[in-house]
Amino acid sequence: MTADGRTVGKASEMLDETAAIAAAPAHPWVGRGALKLVHALDLWPVAVAGRVVLDVGASTGGFTEVALSRGAARVYAVDVGRGQLHPRLAADPRVTSLEATDARDLTAALIPQPPGLIVTDVSFIGLAKALPAALALAGEGADLIALVKPQFEVGREHVGKGGIVSDPDARARALEDVKGFLAGAGWTVRDAAESPIAGGDGNREFLIWAKR
Repeated sequence: MTADGRTVGKASEMLDETAAIAAAPAHPWVGRGALKLVHALDLWPVAVAGRVVLDVGASTGGFTEVALSRGAARVYAVDVGRGQLHPRLAADPRVTSLEATDARDLTAALIPQPPGLIVTDVSFIGLAKALPAALALAGEGADLIALVKPQFEVGREHVGKGGIVSDPDARARALEDVKGFLAGAGWTVRDAAESPIAGGDGNREFLIWAKR
């Protein structure tokens, strides 16, 4: 934040009531979820440039935007909702928007180019239910970066007030269950890490990288 062009360093700093206040955006992306994929791509050696990317649970397009910024050749942006993808991304010729599309129903007719990278941030459904169709479409050597949301992976008995999973053991089991699912689907888990930011509801989340 600046006051009359000068950076304000402390919340307690007194300002003139006539000062022109300006605040920089918290991030440059269409959605804060983009920060999670940025973190993963900075952390792991996953190629994006020139690849076909499948974004499962695209929503406003945070992951899609990051993929494009890293040189993706095409992004298939899939979401069960309608009208959520940011207009700028929906108009991008490199983006194929598949709104009102359930990820469980994906086929080669919808995704005619085998994805070299799958990215996913889904809600209200576990990854073992959301991803099988997408994983089956991936080409050999493809990468997956998935956001693991414990509140949608554990049983209701582990979800507390406000939808928060506060038990660290339950969160750890959620991550291990996703690893087991991916291994069973023929993918090799390369690494996992905590998300750099909490979910919108305050839940601690994980990022996982796997390779076909």
